[in-house]
Amino acid sequence: MTVLETIQRLRRERNAVILCHTYQRPEIQDIADFVGDSYGLSRQAAGIQAELIVFCGVRFMAETAAVLNPGRTVVMPDETAGCPMADMITAAQLRELKAQHPGAPVVCYVNTTAEVKAESTICCTSSNAAKIVTSLGDVPEIIFVPDKFLGRFVERKLNRKLILWDGFCPTHAMIRPEMVLKMKREHPAAQVMVHPECTPEIQDLADHVLSTGQMCDLVKTTACREFIVGTEDGILHTLRKNRAGDHLHSSQSVPALPEHEENHLGKSCCRP
Repeated sequence: MTVLETIQRLRRERNAVILCHTYQRPEIQDIADFVGDSYGLSRQAAGIQAELIVFCGVRFMAETAAVLNPGRTVVMPDETAGCPMADMITAAQLRELKAQHPGAPVVCYVNTTAEVKAESTICCTSSNAAKIVTSLGDVPEIIFVPDKFLGRFVERKLNRKLILWDGFCPTHAMIRPEMVLKMKREHPAAQVMVHPECTPEIQDLADHVLSTGQMCDLVKTTACREFIVGTEDGILHTLRKNRAGDHLHSSQSVPALPEHEENHLGKSCCRP
């Protein structure tokens, strides 16, 4: 019996659903029941009659799925798979920050641990971060954790200052302006779409600053046939399936990070 046949048998026997993040390898995406971003996958799982949820992603994603699906068992193929950005803030650090800014609501990016979420006022995704901040009204201060680049994207979009934690996604932070400019010269007809976890300099070079799910939606509807993609290259498999034959160029071949950021490297942001 092949590995794929074994997976199919176990899926039936254990009444399991396999959720796979778009950043996973193509062969993992192809055996999954659902492929998408972390929050969307967890919400999808809530409407499925399955006893076991197999989440092919990192720990914070599986935690979110467990929170949204009480009473179900959620497992990870690799229980050590982590997200460096999620590890850049702890619940204790957030409590200390809250003590420095009494009364300030905390907007917490979904890419965080359950403990940090529990200390927050409200959670957001990369696609609705600005909307969530706006929903808090004209409060004097808002704390935004942990991604400073997503936070700066929200600041510029809303023209309001936030209290930002010094966290970031190492994979997106590695994308440098010189690489994007080089690719734009090589592919002048291509539109550039990047994730809001990228630095402001990269966002300024892009035609579209989009979440993972929004990137997938864009390629389904736009007339453009060529894209430079500024996020993890696992998404290219999903994008190609949505628009077979289109030209997609990854920005993953990038220079090393500056010295002050190297200590955060070691793992891709959403893969083991």
